[in-house]
Formats: sequence, C-alpha cells, structure tokens
Amino acid sequence: MTDLPHVHDVAQASRALGLATTPAELHGGLCGWLAAGGVDTQAWLARVLADDSLPAPEADGALDQLRKASAEQLEDRDFAFELLLEEEGASLQQRTDALFDWCRAFLGGFGMASEKRPALSEEGEEALQDLARLAQASSDQFDSADEDEDALAEIEEFVRVAVLLLHGDCVMGPRHRQRLN
Repeated sequence: MTDLPHVHDVAQASRALGLATTPAELHGGLCGWLAAGGVDTQAWLARVLADDSLPAPEADGALDQLRKASAEQLEDRDFAFELLLEEEGASLQQRTDALFDWCRAFLGGFGMASEKRPALSEEGEEALQDLARLAQASSDQFDSADEDEDALAEIEEFVRVAVLLLHGDCVMGPRHRQRLN
C-alpha cells in the first residue's frame, strides 16, 4: 500500500503550484471527493479545487502520492485510512485548526463530487452532519491541554470512521449492489 507523503512534501508541492491551501485542506478535499464517488484521476486538483487551469500533479510527486495513498486507504478492508494534518511537534491549536480545516475541505470535496445529495444511510447522514458541525468549530473552544489532547485524538478517530462510513455509503455500497445485479 502507498504511504501518505510527509506533510512538508505536500506543502512544498502545493506552494510550487501556487496553491493557497494547506496540506490538511488538500487532503480533506481529496478525501471528500473520493468518498462521494469522485473519479480517482491524476488531474484531481483541478476537479477538487474547481479550477480547470490547474495542471495535473507531477506523476509520483507528493500530490500524486497523496491521491494514490488516499484512494488505496479508503478502499482498504483493514480500515487503514489516515488523516494528513500537521507535522509532528505542531502545537495543539495548530493540529486542532488543521483538523477543522480538513473537515471544511472534506465537505467541499464531497459536495463537488456528489453534485446532488447522495442517498446515505441513517449513520451516514449523522456522520455528515457531525462533520459539518466540526467544520464550523474553532480551536478557541478548548481549555485544558491534557483533556484537549484526548479530545483531539477522539475527534480525529471519529472523523476517520465517519469518512470510511460515507465512502461505504457512496462508493462501496453501490459497487457491491452493482456486482449483485
């Protein structure tokens, strides 16, 4: 399985293309796109960022590796999906803000790929609503560092599972039903 590229490499590749998005936003948007059934294509940036003038990322570069790893992780039956957020050593506030940015971008990518509201399970609807609430959150709402570390870890795990659930509703379920017919 392809590993996610290092956050620094994604940031560098993003800056080289003149993008004003963070690695967390790029990954969130890409995962939203893929989870809603968007096409896994090397030209993903133009689709996810809704800018047809963007070139396809360099083959096997950090952004192409981000796409490949994300697509593989979403399809993995062992639930190996990971979030690309911040570099190790980043402050709690930076990591929290990155997670909320990731959620906002996920919703944007999800909406771009699905065009019309996909049929979701009850759990999928709830997960999407919870991701929308997280997208509106702010790191200013945290008080105690120890409790906040635990809370952030729980939220990250929730987001990871919610994304897999939505991918299951939008991609895996329809693919499975298609095979049965």
